[in-house]
Amino acid sequence: MTDTSILKQQENNANIRPIAIANWLFGVAILVFIMVVVGGITRLTESGLSITEWKPVTGALPPLSEADWLSEFTKYQQIPEYLEINGPAGMTLADFKFIYFWEWVHRLLGRLIGVAFAVPLLWFAVKRAIPSGYGWRLVALLALGGLQGTIGWWMVSSGLSERTDVSHFRLAVHLLTALFILGGLVWTALDLRQLASGNPRPARVTGLGITVLAALFFQLLFGAYTAGLNAGYVSSTWPLMNEYFIPGGINWASGAWAALNYDPYLIHFIHRWWAWVVVGFLVLLARKVRPIDRRASVAIHIAFGSQILLGIATVMTGIDIHLAVLHQAVGALVVASSIWGVHLIGRQ
Repeated sequence: MTDTSILKQQENNANIRPIAIANWLFGVAILVFIMVVVGGITRLTESGLSITEWKPVTGALPPLSEADWLSEFTKYQQIPEYLEINGPAGMTLADFKFIYFWEWVHRLLGRLIGVAFAVPLLWFAVKRAIPSGYGWRLVALLALGGLQGTIGWWMVSSGLSERTDVSHFRLAVHLLTALFILGGLVWTALDLRQLASGNPRPARVTGLGITVLAALFFQLLFGAYTAGLNAGYVSSTWPLMNEYFIPGGINWASGAWAALNYDPYLIHFIHRWWAWVVVGFLVLLARKVRPIDRRASVAIHIAFGSQILLGIATVMTGIDIHLAVLHQAVGALVVASSIWGVHLIGRQ
C-alpha cells in the first residue's frame, strides 16, 4: 500500500468516527422524542402521580403480584389527587393500573435513555474515538439527562402532599429541559457530521437564530403553562375565545404578573396568538435556509404548519387526547427542525 493510500485510509477512518457518534446521538434524540410523546400521554391521562415514590433502580420493575399492586394502590390512596378527585369518582384497582402503566413506561424510558447514552459514550471514550472539543459536550448532555430525572421527581413531588396536580412551573421546567436536551443532541450530531465532511468549525448561533429560538422558547413555556393549568379547556372556539378576541374571564385582581403566570384565560390567549409570531420568525428562518438545504426549509414549514392545524383542532374538539398528544409530538419536531435550520445558517 502506498503512502497516499495509507493517508487516505487514515482520513476515511477519522471521518467514520464522528459519523458514528452523530448517528448514535440521532438515535438517542429519537428516544427523547418518544419520551416527550409518552410524557404527553402521561399528563393527559392524569397518570403522573400514580407512582408516589422515586426508586431509580428498583423502580424499574412494575408490581409483579396482586399484593404488590394493592400496596401501590394503597400508597396512591393517601395523596390529595385520590382523596379529592379519583376516590370520590370511584376509581378501581383496574383504573389505577392503567394510569400506573403510563407513568411506569415514562420512567422506564428515562432509564433506557440513560443507558443508551452512557454505555456508548463510555465505549467511544475507551476507544478514543471522541473528536477533540466534543468530550465535554457529551458529558454535559449526560449530566443534563441525569438532572432531568431529578427534575421529574421534583415535579411529581409537588403534587403528593397539598395539591391535586403538579406545579405548572415545575412541569414547564421538566418539559423545556427535555426539549433542550433534544435540541442539544441534534445540534451536536449536526456539528459532528459537519466535522466528518471536512469542516472542523462548529456552527455558531446567529442573531436570527437567537431570535427564532427565543420566540420558540416563549411559546413552549406558555404551552407548558397551558398544559399544567388545563388552560386549553377554557375555550373550545377559534379564532375567538368564547366570542371575544381577548377573553373576558381574565383575573387582573392580583396584578398583571400574577395573571401572566396563573390565569388560564390569559395564558391560553398568549399561547394561541404568540404562535403566529413564532410562525413569522420560522418563515424567515426557512427562507434563509432554503438556498443552503431545501430539505430543512421544507421540514420547518411542514412542522409549524402541522402544529398550527393540530393546535386549532385540539382546541375545537375540547382537547381530544389523540390530537393533544400529536400536538405535543409535533411541537418536539418543530424544535428539532428549527435547530436544524439555525445550525445551517450558523455554518456560514
